[in-house]
Amino acid sequence: MKKVLITGAAGFLGSHLCDKFIQMDYKVIAMDNLITGDLKNIEHLFKLKNFTFYEHDVTTFVHIPGKLDYILHFASPASPIDYLKIPIQTLKVGSLGTHNLLGLAKEKKATILIASTSEVYGDPLVHPQNEDYLGNVNTIGPRGVYDEAKRFQESLTMAYHTYHKLETRIARIFNTYGPRMRLNDGRVVPAFIGQSLRGEDLTVFGDGLQTRSFCYVDDLIDGICKLLFSDYVNPVNIGNPNEITILDFAKEIIRLTNTDQKIIYKPLPVDDPMQRQPDITRAKTILGWEPMTTRQEGLLKTLAYFKSLSNQDLYKSEHRSFES
Repeated sequence: MKKVLITGAAGFLGSHLCDKFIQMDYKVIAMDNLITGDLKNIEHLFKLKNFTFYEHDVTTFVHIPGKLDYILHFASPASPIDYLKIPIQTLKVGSLGTHNLLGLAKEKKATILIASTSEVYGDPLVHPQNEDYLGNVNTIGPRGVYDEAKRFQESLTMAYHTYHKLETRIARIFNTYGPRMRLNDGRVVPAFIGQSLRGEDLTVFGDGLQTRSFCYVDDLIDGICKLLFSDYVNPVNIGNPNEITILDFAKEIIRLTNTDQKIIYKPLPVDDPMQRQPDITRAKTILGWEPMTTRQEGLLKTLAYFKSLSNQDLYKSEHRSFES
């Protein structure tokens, strides 16, 4: 039985990765300091003999006994409300945490995949964004703590590959949505669905003409696995190229939830990207991957999940002022 370490395992993407590797009959070592993760996301796995959870901060020394085949480094705040609230921890997990896990991968001779992000492109001047684009990032702006943590993470990972010949993979993840997202994390999909279910008006920032491209979580996890099991070491965009404006997306949510809320407008946050669309030519060509779930299919599944939450969970979620 092969063994995989998944950091950020109690988070949105990390928990889905745990499910995936359990289904593939792996021994899963899950690690999370629970600063943004939630044990509810993985508690259904605790009874399994091939699942182990460690509450641990990867910015401190990481030790895993025995052999280790793969590491998936998904530990990091991933929404603006989180990384604006805990900027130092965000920078540390991208730098110190990545360094610790690369060292562990070197010791164990394991393949490591790091979760990078479309935010390395900043507010892009190239559209759609391909992996050769170097980005337009404000290093000292409010989003810089996340953007630069991920950019440094990529540099450090590639240095370990080049200098130590370590098997590394870099996934640049674009906007992803699905069950287990937190309603209060400030991202577009849970924010709009949460407002609709609570009977609140939907908040759009700026004129709403900024664009996003939303990938359903099952497709994203499939792309991550195909990248991990490939032999490709350069960054690969993983996302859905189906682009939509935030304003049109708000209207789509209103239709989907069959509600009659109004759309209200607030000032655009600093450095909020105006366009976000992945060029997935590399993923199609090298991995044979592209998303298969339509936005309507994915949103219906996500809506069903949020509807299943208790009223307490639904109403304790306060509205956040940043989109991602």
